[in-house]
Amino acid sequence: MSPIPAPSRLGRRGFLALAGGTALGVAGCAPPPNPTAHSTSVKALSTAPPPSGTSLSVAVRTSRIQFAESGLLKELPFTVSEWPNLSAGPDIIQGFRARSIDLATNAGIPPIQAHAIGVSARIVAVQLRRKPTYVFATAPGSPIRQVEDFRGRKVAFSQGQAQGVVVLRALKKAGLSTKDVQLVALPSTQFLTALQSKQVDVAPLGEPTLTKYLAQYRKDGARDVRTDVVDLLTVLWAPSEVLDDPAKAAAVRSFVPLWARGSVWAWENTNRWIDAYYVKDQGVSREDGRRIVTSLNKPHFPSRWDEAIDWEQETADLLAEGGFVPRFDVTQLFDRRFEGLAAQAVDARYREGTT
Repeated sequence: MSPIPAPSRLGRRGFLALAGGTALGVAGCAPPPNPTAHSTSVKALSTAPPPSGTSLSVAVRTSRIQFAESGLLKELPFTVSEWPNLSAGPDIIQGFRARSIDLATNAGIPPIQAHAIGVSARIVAVQLRRKPTYVFATAPGSPIRQVEDFRGRKVAFSQGQAQGVVVLRALKKAGLSTKDVQLVALPSTQFLTALQSKQVDVAPLGEPTLTKYLAQYRKDGARDVRTDVVDLLTVLWAPSEVLDDPAKAAAVRSFVPLWARGSVWAWENTNRWIDAYYVKDQGVSREDGRRIVTSLNKPHFPSRWDEAIDWEQETADLLAEGGFVPRFDVTQLFDRRFEGLAAQAVDARYREGTT
C-alpha cells in the first residue's frame, strides 16, 4: 500500500479544494470571484459545423470508449487533440485554469467550487441520476453500521467533488451537522488508501472502486453503509473562454448530442460496455461489471434544466451553510443556449418525464 500524506482536519469555515494533493484555494488566499466572470454569453449559438482545424481537449473518458466502440467517433466534426484521463473535479478545475482541458464531465458540485475560487466555466449539458451513485464504505474493523454512527468519526471529505455533497446531504438527513463529525480533507483519489490505512473511518466510494475495496477488505470487517442520498446531476461543462470562442462553441455544440447518444449506446449494449469499460479499462471481473451496471441509472436527459438548476442551487446553499463557499445565484453557471440539445439527440424514453 502506498503511503499518502496525513489527512488534515477540515474546519467548518475552511475553504479547501484539493487536486491531486494541491490546494486550489484557501479562505483568505483564494482570489475573489470575478463578478462578471460567469455571465452567460449573449452571442447566439451557431448551428453551423465548427470550422476546419477546430480542436478540443476533452476529459470525458467514458465518451472516448463509447465513441470508439459504437462508431460515433467518426461523426465528430472536429479534432480531439487529447483525451486527458482526468475525472476528479479539482483536477478538471486545474485543467481549466491551465487551459489544458476544453470540455469535461463531472457532478454538479465542481462548477460551484470553480465559481467560488474565480474559475469561470459554464454547464452545457445535463443528465439526471435518480439512484444513489455513492455508497459509504467503512475502514476494516469499524463498528459503523449506519449514518447516525458517523458521530465523532473521521469522515473523508472532498469539498470540490460530488462525494462532498453526498456527505453533507447524508449528515443532514441523519440529523447530524459537520460539527458532529471530523471532516478529513482529502481528494477522492485518496479515499481508498485512507480507508485501507484506517486514516479515516468512513468514505463515500463509487463503482468500481467500491466493489474492489469490499472484495479485498470485507473479510477484515469493512462494510458498506447504504443511503438513499442521490447525487442528481452529471454535467458537461467548459471554460467560459471556450464557450465565448465561436469555433470552439460550435465544436462543443456538436459534441453534446454525441455525448448523450454514447451514454444511451452503453445502456443498450450492456455486454460490450462491460467488456470495453469495466473489464478492459477498469480491471474488474465481468461478473462484477454486470452487477455494477445493474445498479446504475438509465440515462435521463431533461429537455429543460429547471430541476437541475433548483438542485444546483440547493447544493450551493448547503455548501454556503457549512461555510465552504459564498452564497450566489447558480443560474449563471448554466449556458442555456445549449439547453435541450442532449434530450433532442436521444429517443423519447431517455428524455424527461419518461420511464
